[in-house]
Amino acid sequence: MAKKEELTGAKVREMTDEELSVSIRKFRDQMYKLRCQTVTEKVEDVSQFGTLRRNVARLKTEQTRRSAAAATA
Repeated sequence: MAKKEELTGAKVREMTDEELSVSIRKFRDQMYKLRCQTVTEKVEDVSQFGTLRRNVARLKTEQTRRSAAAATA
């Protein structure tokens, strides 16, 4: 399947708002494909579920932080 992508807080903060949205969509699509794969065949690396969830959480957290900062500015 897809190779694991290492995503750190520093990389997330460097992304633009559009890149954040695109990345969230990409990771959610990967999660959907992985869930479909569990139904049809065996998943080789089940740790991908947690990794993808954490990546989405990092991205969503940064989006929320930016929107809160924009609202107070």
